[in-house]
Amino acid sequence: MAAALTAVALLVLPFVVLVRGAVYLYSTRHWPTGLALLGAGVLTLGVVTAYGAWLSRRLTGRARLSLVAQWIALPLVLGYGGHALLFLAREHAKGDGVRAEYRATHPLLRLALSTLVLGDRDLVLTDLSRVPADYAAMGLPAYDRTLHYRQADGWSHAVDLRTIGRSGVTNLFVQLYFRAMGFHTLRHVGTADHLHVELPLPTP
Repeated sequence: MAAALTAVALLVLPFVVLVRGAVYLYSTRHWPTGLALLGAGVLTLGVVTAYGAWLSRRLTGRARLSLVAQWIALPLVLGYGGHALLFLAREHAKGDGVRAEYRATHPLLRLALSTLVLGDRDLVLTDLSRVPADYAAMGLPAYDRTLHYRQADGWSHAVDLRTIGRSGVTNLFVQLYFRAMGFHTLRHVGTADHLHVELPLPTP
């Protein structure tokens, strides 16, 4: 049991470092988005390189640190980050309109969502960016402070996730995941039951 837990912890560590590290640098250290992603990426590169060097030493007797970093760890981190930031599979979006808005969502939210999808293949995004007219179409008053609007940095900072038809345990896990990664969450219940997730704007 202990060995299994250790293996799981080692498996998820690079993803935690990447997502939580980027959110920490952005929200707490007030780094610009690009630098926060770069800083977290470098930390993740270090973790993956350490894993690869350990495995290389076990198999060949030599760590081959620079080779592992350049030809294994770096392509893995860059490939994963690029895929997470640019691509959302059709099955994870409520419709093509939501999918089309994916790249207008803040990169740290995209990174966190793509990472969660690895363990939650049934995750569905129901709403991303909005404009005031969207509230009128829903029969609701416009809310000027919503982070679904594009902010000054050019990105929307909020997403809504489907909760209907999913188990309470799964919905709780998803909410706890986002909170642990540094995001704010709010569960809306009723006929429009969903989980609202947002990346707060940095405060001075």
